[in-house]
Amino acid sequence: MPIRGWIFDLDGTLVGTEGLKALSYAQAAQDLRPGQVAPEQVLEAFKRVVGQSRRSVAQALLQAFHLEDQARAQMARWGVTTPWQAFLQMRLVHYQRMLADQELIREHAFAHSISLLRQVRQEGCRTALVTMSGCRQAMGILQALDLERQFDFIASVDDVERGKPDPEIYLLALDSLGLPPKACLAVEDSAAGVQAALAAGVSVIALASEFTLPGLLEMETRSGWWLVREPDELPAMIECAAQQAGHLA
Repeated sequence: MPIRGWIFDLDGTLVGTEGLKALSYAQAAQDLRPGQVAPEQVLEAFKRVVGQSRRSVAQALLQAFHLEDQARAQMARWGVTTPWQAFLQMRLVHYQRMLADQELIREHAFAHSISLLRQVRQEGCRTALVTMSGCRQAMGILQALDLERQFDFIASVDDVERGKPDPEIYLLALDSLGLPPKACLAVEDSAAGVQAALAAGVSVIALASEFTLPGLLEMETRSGWWLVREPDELPAMIECAAQQAGHLA
């Protein structure tokens, strides 16, 4: 069965915003405990939860750095009812400031994966975006990169109840594309994203980064996905994945 649909992640896959996300969490942690949480520690901890839902990431970092009490004290200020929501709102202040700089976003674009997206669109394939970013953040990034018209369907964390590694967002994309899992190939960067795609029955190309490689290496024994460590490996790995997944005659 030929590849008729491509499902792309956004952060860390089409654009290198995972580093900006990590930095925003580090800055929010500093806001809660000035001078007591080293940014480098937060960046390292972020690697273990990258690709998961914002709730999961926020809760994990609060626990790792014992920030629950400080975040709880901020709930009234932000009009929320849980410490993780307060931490998330603080982090979003920093992240939104970064996303407002469109030149910064363009500087972090991944030419190899964006080229792939444009190529498969030209070939007539259907395309979807599945991201754990909020809709507002995702659309801002897509507009900065002039990619908002490159997808037949876009799903964000706002559209699902369960984030990656749960397959809900992939099942939503498959339903919207009107294609079976075996007719699609996913492009991800994190272990959570790979797990979500595989759970939905979709084979995966994983583009590793410094943030996602450790988690991906822990999954090497699982089948149905292919690891790309360097951009120039992408064409050959896609051909390999297509052959092994039965997409080529």
